[in-house]
Amino acid sequence: MKHVSIIVPKGHSSVVNIGGTHQMLSWVNEFLEKTNREPLFDIHLVGLEKQTEQSNGLFTVNPDLLIDEVVKTDLIIIPAIHGDFEKNRETNAAFIPWLIAQYKEGAEIVSLCVASFFLASTGLLDGKNCSTHWQYANEFRKKFPNAILKDDKIVTDADGIYTSGGAYSFTNLVIYLIEKYAGRETAVMASKGFMIDIDRSSQSPFIIFSGQKSHKDKEILQAQVFIEQNFKDKITVDELCHKMAVNRRTFERRFKKATANTVVEYHQRVKVEAAKKELEKGRKTVNEVMYEVGYSDPKAFRDVFRKITDMTPVDYLKKYRNVEVTVH
Repeated sequence: MKHVSIIVPKGHSSVVNIGGTHQMLSWVNEFLEKTNREPLFDIHLVGLEKQTEQSNGLFTVNPDLLIDEVVKTDLIIIPAIHGDFEKNRETNAAFIPWLIAQYKEGAEIVSLCVASFFLASTGLLDGKNCSTHWQYANEFRKKFPNAILKDDKIVTDADGIYTSGGAYSFTNLVIYLIEKYAGRETAVMASKGFMIDIDRSSQSPFIIFSGQKSHKDKEILQAQVFIEQNFKDKITVDELCHKMAVNRRTFERRFKKATANTVVEYHQRVKVEAAKKELEKGRKTVNEVMYEVGYSDPKAFRDVFRKITDMTPVDYLKKYRNVEVTVH
């Protein structure tokens, strides 16, 4: 059997991540037993103290093992830990050498949602692809420049370390692990039982682009505001450089560093975000929205929209437009 350690951090961790993961892996054991096979997972809640009260005061989680009682484990799952990152790291510092030691001994590690911040603080994500909740992507990049953040991905898999995108997308990562360890048949059954889209791989459709403005580069902030106020127009890099009185090479380098986008990518994201909002209202056709946000070529608009959202404008309209729901 595969020894699974679902860790229970101190502070405000996601009891949904803890309980949901435990439930889904337990379901696999039950499914295997019903089909005359041996259970696969030996599941434990592992903590720093026997009674771990969550800081929001709503729940207390009782680990059945403490970390010094786990000499060897095969799979470690870290739930999201909410709130101040530095405080969470300090409060749960005792987990860090244990995680590193277990990984070196062959354990695989799973990070759910913003648990990526805690995992990255161990250094184990350096040079590896990883994901986190899209809302915290820029903050993550600044704190951990040596990790390779793929903020559009729901699931990443790199050298025995797995990460998931935001919130309830952790279920997609658990399904991914079930398929890896128990096979496609069991994963499909689990996805049907828990009503999870087994092949959903991108969190791009859920990203709300609001511009990365937490930096302190005044000229780049001015350029961002100009783009957002004039996104329907054709804007060139040279025009922005002239307005900000910065040479092109320096401007492009500073813009990418501050926003994690090139100027062209930023302009496209602003246009697409405006298009998404109009499509969600459901009052205009795709072509009307296309012209409204400054595109005249349907193919160019469709290609950019799909690159950013992982959906076509038509599919986005069908899925997210505001329609009146009638309950019978």
